[in-house]
Amino acid sequence: MLFGRTGLPSRRVLARTLVALTALLAAVTLASAPHAAPSSGKQYVAPSGSGALFLFSGHGWGHGVGMGQWGAQGYALQGYTYEQILAAYYPGTTSGQASTTSIRVLLASGKKSLTISTGKPYTVEDGDGIDHTLASGKTNLTPSLQLAVDGGPAQALTPPLTFMPAGSSKLTLGRTYRGRIVVDVLNGRLRAINVVPLEQYLYGVVPAEMPNTWLPAALQAQAVAARSYALASRKAAAPFDVYADGRSQMYLGISAEKPAATQAVDETTGEVLLYAGHVATTFFSSSTGGWTQSAADAFGGAGKPYLPSARDPFDGISPYHNWGPVPVTATMLGKALGASGPAVDATVARNSSRRVKTVKVTSLLQGEPATTTASGSSIASALALRSTWFSIGVLSLQPPSPNAPVASGTRVRLTGVARGVRGVVLQARSPGGEWKPLKSIVPMPKTGAFHLAVKPKATTDYRLATAQNAAAYVRIRVT
Repeated sequence: MLFGRTGLPSRRVLARTLVALTALLAAVTLASAPHAAPSSGKQYVAPSGSGALFLFSGHGWGHGVGMGQWGAQGYALQGYTYEQILAAYYPGTTSGQASTTSIRVLLASGKKSLTISTGKPYTVEDGDGIDHTLASGKTNLTPSLQLAVDGGPAQALTPPLTFMPAGSSKLTLGRTYRGRIVVDVLNGRLRAINVVPLEQYLYGVVPAEMPNTWLPAALQAQAVAARSYALASRKAAAPFDVYADGRSQMYLGISAEKPAATQAVDETTGEVLLYAGHVATTFFSSSTGGWTQSAADAFGGAGKPYLPSARDPFDGISPYHNWGPVPVTATMLGKALGASGPAVDATVARNSSRRVKTVKVTSLLQGEPATTTASGSSIASALALRSTWFSIGVLSLQPPSPNAPVASGTRVRLTGVARGVRGVVLQARSPGGEWKPLKSIVPMPKTGAFHLAVKPKATTDYRLATAQNAAAYVRIRVT
């Protein structure tokens, strides 16, 4: 069963969670980003000469594999336990206990210098296994590893150096961290690794990955997912296990710790998800848009049976459940694709998880159509889109070729594509004048192609527009 042991929540729980949901939605502030829809009443106008306009709209934020964090909070608001939340996102997994008790986190690499500090005298162990004492305060490190230790003058120590705080004090390297910090020299540059107990590492991960104000069940689910992911994704035969950023998961040390998140870690101490006797790779992301993506679709290969594509029923509370439209000019799209010639159309092919597998862009090269294909992930990355679950609306108007001057009143044929966009109107103006609607566009149902004739009596600009967006204009010159 998808949701596990206790079934649906009681009316009392639903009432409490409805109040919590109302408070949550009132507190959500949408981030101002190019992914957001244009502000109400303000029309985006494409720059002159930028060609067709492509409008990207989509769902979710992130790869969408495994647990959606907003969806997990949605489950929690409906009264589900963290065990039920995990069972929904990682079907077929079972609960187990981690055998690993510490983890090595890469904090810095390729640095010319580093500064470690602490409030009390502390110890550094050199590569020969000899302990030295260091005065409290700042210790500045260069690749020479010369330090004033044991009350004497500076001397070069054998790497790697392991810095260990005294008593309850902590070490600071930009941020303050629990555990030890190991500094080594690699290719003439410094590398720093935080060796920290696994549970204390999670104290700095969970609130960095999920708002600490969210419900306990969501935070507990995040704790188990983060613990499992950290252990399952450790770097084989590397001097460190995980990164401190999005290449693994965000780890911000003591500065990020919050009581609610720490409690969620403590309440799930050591708990991991297992599949076929191994710790499961429990991917998670901000918002799935209402449907998760399978690992096979997202990353290729055989995927994981516990990471299928499935409905995420409570993602609707996410401010990123729907996003867009994001206006992208033909110039911008061509640059993202590395295509030559102006783009005039774009279509998508989807994978089984509803995400965009490929984008095919049609350009005009010396008047002849040419196609360029790119992966949905590369387009999303190049255009800073929130996810690969997107659609592309097209506003493309093409003048006759060649676009030579015509006599007044001459019949001129305009062609184009208006697809995936509602309320498209052909507008006209005299150069520098005010735009006025000329006629509504009724494109072909499947392709969006259209053609129409105009009879300009003087030089006239034409463009395709909606209430929210306007493409660049084409000019018909009249002699």
